[in-house]
Amino acid sequence: MEGPGAYNPRTVEEVFRDFKGRRAGMIKALTTDVEEFFQQCDPEKENLCLYGFPSEQWEVNLPAEEVPPELPEPALGINFARDGMQEKDWLSLVAVHSDAWLLAVAFYFGARFGFDKNDRKRLFGMINDLPTIFEVVTGTAKKQVKEKSSVSNHSSNKSKPNSKVRGSEPQGKFSKAMQPKEEDDGFDDEDEEEHGDTLCGACGENYASDEFWICCDICEKWFHGKCVKITPARAEHIKQYKCPSCSNKRARQ
Repeated sequence: MEGPGAYNPRTVEEVFRDFKGRRAGMIKALTTDVEEFFQQCDPEKENLCLYGFPSEQWEVNLPAEEVPPELPEPALGINFARDGMQEKDWLSLVAVHSDAWLLAVAFYFGARFGFDKNDRKRLFGMINDLPTIFEVVTGTAKKQVKEKSSVSNHSSNKSKPNSKVRGSEPQGKFSKAMQPKEEDDGFDDEDEEEHGDTLCGACGENYASDEFWICCDICEKWFHGKCVKITPARAEHIKQYKCPSCSNKRARQ
């Protein structure tokens, strides 16, 4: 379902880059673009699949017609279960199947281009360092980060009242990107170390101290400002921020 001129990654790094792009697109479908994704999965239509592309885009479409297909195919018929389940359960189910498909595609490339045992181990290690789509969609990844952070804080006896990523600044709900200053270097390094495992609820990528982040006041997930199209200036005027997923849920209710 890749279309003409499809890119075939041949090295471990290229396959991982392909994996990350497809993963980002599918996470987008199940989080920031969830309203559009929900509407496209019409149960009245034929078997539909969720595809992720290396360009970080997603698509709901019919399965490939060629047999066997050029690449492994994602789960069929995700649209049929849409209205027969709670929305969060349905999205979780799609997320699980999406994770399975991503692994199938990655190791298909590995087999096709002759990855040996060490290559496969390295590829899986790189993939395993990222949270799964299921963990991002259900918030499990965030809970794991909190538990890890709690253990780390308890053992280190460090106390830092103004944490950029936990919303304890005067603005409360968002983290401003900070310009590097010589006198702040120690603080930034410490902050990066403590919160480096915080994950964006949209793209699933890790926290970085030089990026602007905003927290949803409803689900308490953190997002890159660029992922949810919120700038620092705009955030200054938001009294209560609701992420796209929470806004869409409320609208449907």
